Amino acid sequence: MNPEDFHGTTDPFVAEGWIRYLKVIFRYMEMADADRVRCTIYLLKGDAFLWWEGADRGVNMATLTWEEFKRVFYDKYFTSNVCSRLEREFMSLHQWDWSVAEFVQKFDRCCHFAPLIFNDVAEKLRHFLDGLRPTIRRDVMLSDHNDYTTAVAKTFRTELSLKDIYWEMQ
Repeated sequence: MNPEDFHGTTDPFVAEGWIRYLKVIFRYMEMADADRVRCTIYLLKGDAFLWWEGADRGVNMATLTWEEFKRVFYDKYFTSNVCSRLEREFMSLHQWDWSVAEFVQKFDRCCHFAPLIFNDVAEKLRHFLDGLRPTIRRDVMLSDHNDYTTAVAKTFRTELSLKDIYWEMQ
């Protein structure tokens, strides 16, 4: 494993993605909690290390857990204002003129910022279907899917069928 250094960022998705990347490595390596924290601090460089030099004054390094470190990290790089904005964006998400692939990518990226929807399988599916373009939603809903993954697959097939119909009409 070769974890990347973190130099700081103004893009919360980059910061959040870095933490998720580390979580995968740590889980794979079965690292102890204290080792996760030490490894993560070692990977902080540049502006991120300067931030940590100030942030570490507010924590007890002897008892700092991985979860506590993530909370401090997210307070800096993924503020509650950003989370609130992303949750509002997700709640009003619609496909509009995006392709299905673009909509699914945006939906998946933003979904976990609305945990009440993300953690409820039926609500996640309903919210996904509600955000689809009406011509696609109708075909997907006629198939009566009960899970998100199957509905996404049907959505891709429906988009392809609509493109074929449009091409045939030309």
